[in-house]
Amino acid sequence: MDKSWINKPRLSQDYILGVKNFLDFAFGKLKVYVLKCPCNRCCLLKLKSREDIDGDLMCYGFLSSYTNWVLHGEDICVTGNTRVPSDIASVELDSTRTLLDDLFPDISTNNDGGYEAGSSENPMDTDRPSTASGSCEKGEGFDELLADYNQELYTGCTKFTKLSFILKLYHIKCMCGISDKGISMVLDLLKEAFTHAKLPDSFSDMKKVIRKLGLSYESIHACPNDCMLFWEADAKREICKVCEASRWKENISVKSTESGSENKKSKTPVKVLRYFPLKPRLQRLFMSSKTATHMKWHATSSNNDGKLRHPRDGRAWKEFDKKYPEFASDPRNVRLGLATDGFNPFGTMSSSYSIWPVILFPYNFPPWMAMKQTSMILSMVIPGKHMPGNDIDVYLQPLIKELKELWSDGIKTLDASTKQTFDMRAAIMWTVSDFPGLGNLSGWNTYTNLACPSCNFEGNGERLRHGKKNCFMGHRRFLPQEHVYRHDKNNFDGKIEARSPPATLSGSTVIHQLEQVNVTLGKNHGLVGVGRKRDRSGASGSGTSSTTQQWKKRSIFFELSYWEFIMLRHNLDVMHIEKNVFDNLVYTFLDDKKKSKDNLSARKDLRELGIRADLWPDDNEKYKAACFTLNNDGKDNFLSVLKNVKLPDGYASNLSSCVDVKSRKLSGLKSHDCHVIMRDLLPVAIKNLLPTDVTSAVVELCQFFRDISVKVLDTDELDKLQDRIVLTLCHMEMLFPPSFFTVMVHLVVHLTEEAKLGGPVPFRWMYPIERALGHFKSYVRNRAKPEGSICEQYLADECVTFCSMYLNDIETRFNRYGRVDDRPLAQTSIRPNSELPFIFPNLGRFVGAGQVYTLNHVERQQAHRHILVNCQLLDPLREKYKSELWSKPSQQSKRSRANDIDREMHLNFAKWIKQKVEVNELDGITDDLRCLALGPSEKVVKYTAYNVNGFKFRTIERDADLKTQNSGVYVAAETMSYASSRDPNPITGTVAYYGNLVEVIELNYYEVFKVVLFKCKWADTRTERGYKMDAYDHHMVNFSRLLHTGDNAEDEPYILASQAKMVYYVADPCKEEWNYAVHIQPRDVYDMGDQNDSEQFDDALCLYEDVQDDAAAALSDPYFGITFFLLVCPCNLVFYPPVTNGKTPEEEASAETEASVEAQEEVAAATEV
Repeated sequence: MDKSWINKPRLSQDYILGVKNFLDFAFGKLKVYVLKCPCNRCCLLKLKSREDIDGDLMCYGFLSSYTNWVLHGEDICVTGNTRVPSDIASVELDSTRTLLDDLFPDISTNNDGGYEAGSSENPMDTDRPSTASGSCEKGEGFDELLADYNQELYTGCTKFTKLSFILKLYHIKCMCGISDKGISMVLDLLKEAFTHAKLPDSFSDMKKVIRKLGLSYESIHACPNDCMLFWEADAKREICKVCEASRWKENISVKSTESGSENKKSKTPVKVLRYFPLKPRLQRLFMSSKTATHMKWHATSSNNDGKLRHPRDGRAWKEFDKKYPEFASDPRNVRLGLATDGFNPFGTMSSSYSIWPVILFPYNFPPWMAMKQTSMILSMVIPGKHMPGNDIDVYLQPLIKELKELWSDGIKTLDASTKQTFDMRAAIMWTVSDFPGLGNLSGWNTYTNLACPSCNFEGNGERLRHGKKNCFMGHRRFLPQEHVYRHDKNNFDGKIEARSPPATLSGSTVIHQLEQVNVTLGKNHGLVGVGRKRDRSGASGSGTSSTTQQWKKRSIFFELSYWEFIMLRHNLDVMHIEKNVFDNLVYTFLDDKKKSKDNLSARKDLRELGIRADLWPDDNEKYKAACFTLNNDGKDNFLSVLKNVKLPDGYASNLSSCVDVKSRKLSGLKSHDCHVIMRDLLPVAIKNLLPTDVTSAVVELCQFFRDISVKVLDTDELDKLQDRIVLTLCHMEMLFPPSFFTVMVHLVVHLTEEAKLGGPVPFRWMYPIERALGHFKSYVRNRAKPEGSICEQYLADECVTFCSMYLNDIETRFNRYGRVDDRPLAQTSIRPNSELPFIFPNLGRFVGAGQVYTLNHVERQQAHRHILVNCQLLDPLREKYKSELWSKPSQQSKRSRANDIDREMHLNFAKWIKQKVEVNELDGITDDLRCLALGPSEKVVKYTAYNVNGFKFRTIERDADLKTQNSGVYVAAETMSYASSRDPNPITGTVAYYGNLVEVIELNYYEVFKVVLFKCKWADTRTERGYKMDAYDHHMVNFSRLLHTGDNAEDEPYILASQAKMVYYVADPCKEEWNYAVHIQPRDVYDMGDQNDSEQFDDALCLYEDVQDDAAAALSDPYFGITFFLLVCPCNLVFYPPVTNGKTPEEEASAETEASVEAQEEVAAATEV
């Protein structure tokens, strides 16, 4: 029986006929209803019906190794052509060799490919640094490591050595969170099953091997009252030199029954600081060939358009370089950010236990690496159970000591990219923390009416008598001096505002203010000569008394000689600021009894201040609702928007679970949920529910947080943004009571200035830090000793994470893809040299099984036409066809004829080019053009899901059963539009189209190339009945008014999948047919501007080598996350009005007569000229 068809293209006639004959033979001979499916996916493992096997063979192809069809009625016959599938894995180069090369650069390779200790011939060896591997010096441990590397896992094993197998097994443990007990049981099972393998005797032995590749940490005892550390000169002290508390826990004496003597347990310290030395960890970043080049990215990459994409683009970084040119001259010197925050390791609100890790992150890395968990360095774990508070400086001493050494002397380090040693230096650029943490790190008191650190002693906080809180108003001082609001007493606080904005605070000013501050750290000690009671006087001067009350200490960071000259020392955290502003807004709208800022106390404070008499309570303490308070119907509409909205997969949590419509309450919202609501949903939810002035102020505030949080900032736009936010806060002062303006609301006014100094907010907010803290919380296995559990697990995780950069044949944190796996599948072609796969690049990946589908004539015509319109190779032929149409005689006017010719080209160009190619009437037709002209197969594979451009697209039918929405499609297309059937001058321009995904099809041009198309239902964005923008510039679409039905030949329902961007729709609570279209950005895509220099991307994962550099909007290293190409794909659409234009045939005929007369007049005029 002929079997040559099984390797032919699936849509070829030979393959289709072969499948039919195969099924006829198998089911005819065996007389059964189901057989094993021989497709490439089932591999003879599943029983299926004839129809299912037919579909699978058309979709996935025939298993090429199955040539003796013994399972389908053929006799057993072993021939030379029969190929037996082999399960033997190919031998791969052991990647641990490169790992050892980088960790131990001064060892040489022996003749057998193994390793042996030796000396390098490099004359620089006298200056070479010691290895950065903590405990692994040249000695017994080093020799054991080499012995494990050179030992086969078992006799004859070429894929694994004992070391590489242990490394990968431990990597699986850390990646999957397997407990020590679980991996011990796995190890016992492996030993029992494979007695000949050289496996470690126990999990403890395996951990010892891993430790030789890793680093270590130091345990430093601390005073129970956080007064001091027992280290260096005080290492042997038994009691605290400040409070005289013992460093040890009380020992319980146990009397021996035999000798009558007392046995004491070993001494146990009360508090232990776990410190992870910084120097060897920074050395590793340069000693590794995987990261050494990236540590110089900040200096080697260019920023051509001057926008802020990285901290190196901010003014603080640039001024630091000017101040210290010697430090800036070597790009390998490290710039660090420091972050800290506390968390409860037990995850229960009933427990008040608080652990404070300190995390460092190197800003030398490019944007797609800098804030990843794999780049962060855990510096120390400050023990609980109480937070360190103002005494955090006690625990920062070891880090500050190392930082001073790294700044002044540096440390000899090997640069793996150049194979040279250099003196590596490092500096802290700033700190990142929440607002209370900022007070702990800086020493500024954040709980008084001078809480704003940026305003310093020029702050304008005021203590509210009845609310018993500090309020921070007076934002008119940030307006220009001539602004009308400065003289408006009635709508503000009853005063004229003549003050200037607070002066920028310099480091020298801070040092001057700290001259009179003398603090003894420790829980039992406070400011000298000053009680610990909070200042209630409202003093705002800069004298000695108020200074010592406002400054709680002199920050330990000022021991760094450069700290005084850093322009941005402590960052305001946008994450927590936005969360607090959201809470103030939403709970005030909902009039929440516990969280609303508008209550009886707030109304009494209005009366106390003598402003807004219409809101004062009466004698019975009753007061009317304010303009910003929603009534019950408004609350229901507001909450219904949040309850019913469907967000894209992974965009936020399930908001509907946080909404209780019945009790009209919100609960359980995370910070990121508030970020999404504030940015996208709040402006929609409150529209038409509140007065215009309230809505406008809130929408402007939401827009501010949206603009300030983007990955790329424009300094000119930041200036405009600052002007807008000052006006917004002034408008809100006219509407909301003083109690609304907590310090977190006031801090909003300083965010734009910090963005100019430090660069984009995502490098300076707490989201990545909070994720890291959540990861640390998962380390806690021993609840009795949470700090030790965290440190031990982090040490193992740190080692495995570093080593996993060298493991290419296993999934690691560096090579795994994120939530959206849009890696392109291999493009198969019977003509490998075809250019068409690069004209229509294969971007994206199908999700789920496909279904073979036959296109009808109209669908095939529409899909094929869209391919031809978007293929620039056909431009000369389009001009040729257009010339032929113009050369034909016609009685129409020139104006009417242009319209008809364009319509003719749109509808019949595919037919014309096919006829010309079939009769060989065109010269220079390549095989690619011939393939395009003949058109695709009518057999396509249809899917319901497709990942592309960093988005998960799902058909609207599939979305219906899910709680997420991934069917919204947006495309901006060059469109030729006619106003009417007689319009002689079509307008060509970029038009935005909004639609819903209906189908995903893979169009197949007979295996020469394949193209994935999206079929969508498009809203009519050409008219106001289908698309409009509201007063706040929000996009609104109406899907009851479609652009076309997609059933007619001239309709354009298809687009290339690579052209699609995602939007999601939020139903308008007041207009049922209208939806708000919200644009979203994919994760891990970075706009690096006009990037022409590709040197920085030498190690990048290039999906298509022939793609131009300027076609890529972002590239990343294959070891450090996801790479997305944002290709500029042409998208051309032509939409014509209906031929009749809504007229009767008589009216149309009359219009043609008028057009003919006009044409004659035009000809006459032209003749006269």
